Amino acid sequence: MRIEDILRQTAKRLDNKTVLIAGDKRLSYAELDDLSDRLAASLWSQGVMRGDRVLVFMGNCWEATIAIYAILKAGAVFSPINASTKADKLAYIIENCRARMVIAQEKLAPIAVEAIGSNTGCELIVASRGEEAAQPGTHSFTQMLQVARHPILHGGIDVDLAMLIYTSGSTGRPKGVMMNHRNIEAAATSITTYVQNSEDDIILNVLPLAFDYGLYQLFMTIRSGATLVLEASFGFPQAIFDVMRREHVTGFPLVPTMAALILQMRDIEPGFLPDLRYITNTAAALPPAHIARLRELFPGVRLYSMYGLTECKRCTYLPPEQLDQRPGSVGIAIPNTEAFIVDDSGTIVEPGVVGELVIRGPHVMQGYWENAEATARMLRPGPNPWEKVLYTGDLFSKDRDGYLYFVGRKDDIIKTRGEKVAPKEVEAVLHSCPGIAEAVVIGVDDPVLGQAIRAIVVLSDPALTDREIIRFCAKNLEDFMVPKSVEFRPSLPKTDTGKVSRRLAAEPQES
Repeated sequence: MRIEDILRQTAKRLDNKTVLIAGDKRLSYAELDDLSDRLAASLWSQGVMRGDRVLVFMGNCWEATIAIYAILKAGAVFSPINASTKADKLAYIIENCRARMVIAQEKLAPIAVEAIGSNTGCELIVASRGEEAAQPGTHSFTQMLQVARHPILHGGIDVDLAMLIYTSGSTGRPKGVMMNHRNIEAAATSITTYVQNSEDDIILNVLPLAFDYGLYQLFMTIRSGATLVLEASFGFPQAIFDVMRREHVTGFPLVPTMAALILQMRDIEPGFLPDLRYITNTAAALPPAHIARLRELFPGVRLYSMYGLTECKRCTYLPPEQLDQRPGSVGIAIPNTEAFIVDDSGTIVEPGVVGELVIRGPHVMQGYWENAEATARMLRPGPNPWEKVLYTGDLFSKDRDGYLYFVGRKDDIIKTRGEKVAPKEVEAVLHSCPGIAEAVVIGVDDPVLGQAIRAIVVLSDPALTDREIIRFCAKNLEDFMVPKSVEFRPSLPKTDTGKVSRRLAAEPQES
């Protein structure tokens, strides 16, 4: 089934029920269905056709949800872009996927205009709250919602591409993960099954819609007939808790950084969110001590520890009843999924042996957009001659009961705050900083972030400070890519060919 058809069916059944709460804006299922139909008709009239790529360059706002479903209803492919993305990276994505349009929030329109530049094949829609577009020569989101409603008969089916979600690669250039409608529906169905979502759920989402963990809260909500409470961030936890109590929130997806903030708060008592039914965690494993404290703070609430990656959304989950016995495990394969561990020859290993995790299931990506080499590394022949399975690149072991344990990563990608960061992309910015002669970036274990980014630099200007370097990075990188610490060295270790060795740089240094 196509993703937009799930909205249509749920809207027929629960037309007047609230599907979305975003600040003071509330949308019913019928309103979301109607507005996304109107925007889809406008996109179609502007030349967006089946299979075209349209970028959604927005933060967490009600307009983003309409845009996503409108693009799908037009038969096109949506690509969610993080609101902190800089113009040069956005320009690369526009060029890479040959985007037909960018739908941007008003405050992000100048970045989108700069990124589009002289690209005459890409147009901009500005989601301003007024009647007129914020930039000359652009289309007004508000005006495009005022056209007559009529469904687009694009003729698409569920194996058509639905989403391109960009993730950093080992080359430093983001790669477009291709997901079709069947992939998304399979992942959403599996997760809602083990989390036991229903029409009674009210789910809070402070995670970016450009982050697949946040994005799928929308898909899962609509599939279940539930309600989604969309907030911009978790920057003010007490204000979020007030919203959760007021809206009687039952589901709370979080990441370890959020858990750490909650556990540092001194003015909350166990049971302070009385309607909460479950908490989910992914992006990085929660330390066992954090799990124990969360369970004390949320008595009776089911806590799901999970593991996944963009290329298949979700891989495993730990049933809450197993937390006491296996606090360090990421669990078992999600429903309708098979997970196994192989050695370098592709042979399944015995319990206790470390190898690469492989995922088999209907939610596995179709590949990377126009990147056959990277696709071939991740998607390889499976147990059956007709299929490809996903080699995650992550090292795991399993116990004799089949429960999985994350060990480490095979490549250099740093996973921090639920995002994948390519060291070379950060290094490129560091090398452009006046006063830095050499730089290498590594990930260091962090109980909150999963991994924290550390920059190791050799200075040409001894007066340059770590704060100045971090400030320079913050001006030129998305916030999750900014190093958390800077280490100064007189030189960097090199290989025999003269290349900086990231592995040697990461080894502990003698005083």
